Amino acid sequence: MAKAIHMMIRVADERRSVEFYEAAFGLKIAERLGFPDFTLVYLRNPEADFELELTVNHDRKEPYALGDGYGHLAFCVDDLDETRARFEKFGLNPNPIKEMSHDGAPLARFFFVADPDGYKIEVLQRRGRYR
Repeated sequence: MAKAIHMMIRVADERRSVEFYEAAFGLKIAERLGFPDFTLVYLRNPEADFELELTVNHDRKEPYALGDGYGHLAFCVDDLDETRARFEKFGLNPNPIKEMSHDGAPLARFFFVADPDGYKIEVLQRRGRYR
């Protein structure tokens, strides 16, 4: 059986990205590997083994074009309202909370936020299939 271990995104500014993911989701550097042309930074928190891999290309000067293929990264939290209020306090500009149902039953309560490079992140209330 396969196990999901990480998702990689390319970022322009290592410090700014690490600070965002720590403030927003409590992710801390699990490992940082420097190479001549790029650096890999693996972030995680105690909630899961799954990591976010930040790739920093040293010679990159312009922002990355995210294109139309990227969807979003998702995190679930115990208290969506508190999390959104904390994001506002840190100036992370979260979108409004939305709710979605399926076949008349509540499915998801969530909001989106963008990281410093424009990657969309969905933040869901922990319940049902989102645990």
